[in-house]
Amino acid sequence: MYATGNKKMLNMLILEILRQYTDENHSLTQQEIIKLLKKNYDMPCDRRSVKANVLSLKELGYEIDMEDGYRLLDREFDDAELRILIDSVLFSKSISTKQAKDLIAKLQGLASNYFNAKVSHVSNLPELNRTINKQAMYGLDTLNDAIAAKHQVSFMYNDVGTDFKLHPRWNMHYIVNPYQIVACNGRFYLIGNYDRYDNVSHFRIDKMTEVKELDTKVKPMKQVEGLEHGLNLPKHMAEHVYMFSGPAVNVKMETTPEVFSDIIDWFGTDIKILEEYEDKLIIRVSCNEKAMRYWALQYGPSVEILEPESLRNQIISDMKDMMKRYSD
Repeated sequence: MYATGNKKMLNMLILEILRQYTDENHSLTQQEIIKLLKKNYDMPCDRRSVKANVLSLKELGYEIDMEDGYRLLDREFDDAELRILIDSVLFSKSISTKQAKDLIAKLQGLASNYFNAKVSHVSNLPELNRTINKQAMYGLDTLNDAIAAKHQVSFMYNDVGTDFKLHPRWNMHYIVNPYQIVACNGRFYLIGNYDRYDNVSHFRIDKMTEVKELDTKVKPMKQVEGLEHGLNLPKHMAEHVYMFSGPAVNVKMETTPEVFSDIIDWFGTDIKILEEYEDKLIIRVSCNEKAMRYWALQYGPSVEILEPESLRNQIISDMKDMMKRYSD
């Protein structure tokens, strides 16, 4: 807490205001600084004092631009570095939720309000894995801006060819309503709506090129199937463990107590235990059917899908195909 009325602190208070309210794209006039000094610290000041103290800060080595208002250009960390640090904290499983929130609050204190407004749309983001898409980080920043402004985006969506280069999946730009950026299995994903349809879609950001923010407003979530009541992110992530699109179904499975901890890691605590024995559990989870198909094959030695029948039959067919391949 700052002491009020102490003129010796004026240059530090002005520096704090410049840190919080300016960046390379946003400046403050002398009059705006005077108002913030009074509002935030009850510190009276005049225009000459503002200019004199800013010049003193420049002499101390702070990079402050004084053309067309005042803006602080240099910081301990730039936006990209802060985003990496915040993402690392969010992804860490070795600290509590409270510790993560406290650390993130300290990191955000090093940035301007404009940066903090952007990162409010980013959830659980680890550092992007190595990718052949050199536009990925620029695309991520554009998507952040579009989500903040509630604008649509356009991009080319690509797959990797045998030449290890990106090739457009379709010879057209996707028009998408962006709602949230998340991470799953070490990859960035955009949760949104492909504007030609009314359901939720997931797009890998490292597969996007030519990402552009459009002037058109996003489609309201309530018009998107599955988002009528907004985006419940923990529930959505638990139901889409591999980020396949499509509705969730109720899945009944048999497993063992030894694997239950892994199941919690994947699906969270919104699991219903139907029957419990010393050596087996019968449980029900809600998950995208295609995602559950791959998950069940991954955990095949420890899990048996009981319902729905269509999923069980699909897995039986998959296992027969695998047996045939490995037997030939």
